[in-house]
Amino acid sequence: MNEHKLIVAGKRAETGNLLPSLDWQGKEIGRVHLAGETEVESALAAAHAYFKDFATSPAHERQAVLFRAAAMLREKAEEFARMIALEVYKPIKLARAEVTRAAKTFELAASALEGTAGEIIRLDTFPGHPHRIGLARLFPKGPVLAISPFNFPLNLAIHKIAPAIAVGAPFILKPTSSAPITALMLGELLLEAGLPEPALSVLPMRASLAEKMAQDERIKVVSFTGSDEIGWRLKSLLPRKTVMLELGGNAGVIVHSDADPAFAAERCVVGAYSYSGQICISVQRIFVHEDLREKFLEVFRRKSESLVMGDPLDERTDIGPMITEADARRVENWVSEAVSGGGKLLFGGKRDGAFYEPALVENCPRTARLWKDEAFGPVATFDTYRDFGKALEAVNDSRYGLQAGVFTQDISLAMRAFETIETGGIILNDVPTFRVDRMPYGGVKDSGTGREGPHYAMAEMCETRLLVI
Repeated sequence: MNEHKLIVAGKRAETGNLLPSLDWQGKEIGRVHLAGETEVESALAAAHAYFKDFATSPAHERQAVLFRAAAMLREKAEEFARMIALEVYKPIKLARAEVTRAAKTFELAASALEGTAGEIIRLDTFPGHPHRIGLARLFPKGPVLAISPFNFPLNLAIHKIAPAIAVGAPFILKPTSSAPITALMLGELLLEAGLPEPALSVLPMRASLAEKMAQDERIKVVSFTGSDEIGWRLKSLLPRKTVMLELGGNAGVIVHSDADPAFAAERCVVGAYSYSGQICISVQRIFVHEDLREKFLEVFRRKSESLVMGDPLDERTDIGPMITEADARRVENWVSEAVSGGGKLLFGGKRDGAFYEPALVENCPRTARLWKDEAFGPVATFDTYRDFGKALEAVNDSRYGLQAGVFTQDISLAMRAFETIETGGIILNDVPTFRVDRMPYGGVKDSGTGREGPHYAMAEMCETRLLVI
């Protein structure tokens, strides 16, 4: 069976402690060596020792690595897409889209280096200080620990490590245990692209060891994507570090009376059920003006029932299995709980192993987990409203605040939503699942802190230093 070695400061390493990676049918794809304390210490020591050299290396050299990595990723796109589909059961057409985005993320980080490296500040506006100016410049804080999730095992890893490369910060990538081979393939690609060996470690490992590594004083920045429970625990353990958290959500969508209900319904189906709803900005709570109820539901149901469930490697598949059968059972239980509490299952909701049929629940009780928490599955709630202000209140009735969508042709209502909805982003006339990799992306409330998007992540990984002249 194919064994995949760790990458410790650019060198391949074996530990003998093997983790099997399985496809959706339980067939072994390969085995990955898991890092232990020895490998972690070696990676930390190398990152710490190399930091000053990497931070002061010419920007054009780091930029060239990023551009080469993007080009090489496009050349190997099908290989990466197939591995994503095998490891995390993402339909192959969605896996290809992820690879395309990932290559662009490398390029965005490279291009961000063309921007200003700081600012000039006039100081002579203060009496007694003629001819004084300040030069404020960004400097990397230090080595970065990147902890990536299963749902976008390539692109979200690159959203963490490409900014680190751009600013000159060595990094250690701790990938999800669901997709370690994808991460190791990424590490190999970066080495082939010319990234200096000490700048890179890819260490699949147990969560407890990753938590211990995050607390090491040689790690200066932690970038984590995952559950809010784990993310906020990390934050509490690291009060003096920069901790970037991209966590969960239960995104709301408003479809107002002046919107096109058919268009909104089709987009909401995509937003709710793509990749079986296992996206942190997946549509979970839908609020439709009561005048549009029947038309919206007609199109929404028709579009939902046309989705094809099946093998992730089948080109026809729209929805594959969830990441585990336990997660599918959890979604099934949450829907049952909502219905028992007074909600109405409008369609869907049948489970077969790890497959869960797309479901829509009307009038979900506000006390149900399906309303309060992140479903992370192919299910959404549906409610109608008459007053736009009440719809805004309903969207804000959440402990999360990642993104929201508002369908309206009225710019005054759009601006009112922008000023009222408590999320990191508002998407006008589209679903909250919309994300372009250039934009600042992140949440408020329990959805996290800090912003991704290469330009913004680079700023998070740096500190401002002032020279007064």
